[in-house]
Amino acid sequence: MGKYGFLAILASVGAIALLAFGLVAKGGPSIAIGEEAPAASVERLGGDGEASIADHRGKWVLLNFWASWCEPCRDEAPAIEDFANENSRDLVVIGMNSRDLTPDAEKFAREYGLSYELLHDGDGEQMDSYNVKGLPESFLIDPDGEIALIYRGPVDAEVLRQSFEPLIEARS
Repeated sequence: MGKYGFLAILASVGAIALLAFGLVAKGGPSIAIGEEAPAASVERLGGDGEASIADHRGKWVLLNFWASWCEPCRDEAPAIEDFANENSRDLVVIGMNSRDLTPDAEKFAREYGLSYELLHDGDGEQMDSYNVKGLPESFLIDPDGEIALIYRGPVDAEVLRQSFEPLIEARS
């Protein structure tokens, strides 16, 4: 192999390495506390029109990403329902069902008696816009539409009381 052949191979390997690094480093869109929450319109679970986080400006919003096939989502569902009922004056809870089948999600909602607003993100577009790493994940959005808290993993009554409630009470 001549000098030019070696340089061509070296250039090809370098280009592939840069491309791979760019794809890995890019990941999903970044979202951080203090940034404006993505607020696209999303279909309501059951198909009764669309809704958006922006519909609730002026109120706190707890946005919870879940799926019927997610066991930790099943574990946290009763605590989120209770928290929604206990804080309904200051807080709107939205359950964002993601990458799930509508009939399975509707069955889950009936099984756990979920009374808060449920949206259906079947293709996972909203998961991607919030850079959700896994289910469940929850976002607390302040009355101005900015992310106030990101909680990755399942919540329970204690987490909701200790992490979410103080932020709501301090700025309501």
